[in-house]
Amino acid sequence: MGPHGVEEKSMLEILVKCNPADLTTFMKNSPYIFLDDEIPRNQISALPSIYFCFFGGQRAVIQRTMHPWERDALLVRKSFQEKPPLYNLLIELACTRTSDEFLGARKAFQCLYSESVEEFVAVKVQGFQRRLLVALVSTYRYEGMRIDEAAIKLECQKLARAIKTDHRNEIENDDEVLRILTTRSKHHLKTIHKCYKEDYDSNLEEDLDDIQILRDTVNCLCAPPIYFSKILDTAMSICPAVQEMEALTRVIVTRTDVDMKDIAAEFDRKYGATLIERIEAAALGNYRDFLVALVKRGMAN
Repeated sequence: MGPHGVEEKSMLEILVKCNPADLTTFMKNSPYIFLDDEIPRNQISALPSIYFCFFGGQRAVIQRTMHPWERDALLVRKSFQEKPPLYNLLIELACTRTSDEFLGARKAFQCLYSESVEEFVAVKVQGFQRRLLVALVSTYRYEGMRIDEAAIKLECQKLARAIKTDHRNEIENDDEVLRILTTRSKHHLKTIHKCYKEDYDSNLEEDLDDIQILRDTVNCLCAPPIYFSKILDTAMSICPAVQEMEALTRVIVTRTDVDMKDIAAEFDRKYGATLIERIEAAALGNYRDFLVALVKRGMAN
């Protein structure tokens, strides 16, 4: 990278085409950007020309080139730097990553900040929020497909009994609700989600509408495309908040190589316009082109 700036278009094209393994190689071969460490640490001060040239797209470029563990560790910290705290961001990180991915983020967090994610979260919140969030960031879920049909039926009934009560405190203080949501595998929970719909003719997350922190938990665990499409729609609405605009970058960059095809399909179905059309209307310049290219890459996978 010379002293006369950055060839933006070429660099964006390279970053879009890179798969995760290529990005890791890019970081290892870029000592002026990343330290040669087991958990590479982004050196923002070494990127003045990128910051100068990319303006609104700077987060997209940097997040795209960061190690996923490091990126998620920084996002965990960011979730409590905002006022009010972004509980949904922490839930998103803990519930939409695989067990190994979030374990890596927890290791990166300790490396970067000399404390665990669990203790960081525990001192930031109180009461029910503390019990739920600490449990979510602490768990290492089973990732296989084995399920217990009898347990699913019983736990579906337990959730329904807690949800149908007229007292919000009942569900927030129900240890069984907490146990089910914070320890069961995602496949198990998706089966409970389906069972609830069949037995009670309503969606689990819809019946939790007045308890946003639980609604986000259920959506992130059982229906990530629904959660992410909602985040994207809000981010591209008229006059979004700064945190909502940043979410556009975060979701596109972090889900490109995961489930972008499913997210785009859900977005198209729910909001009456394609995700690419909305991005083209909401963003400008190279930032717009970069996001659109990432979406197209994700949809092609």
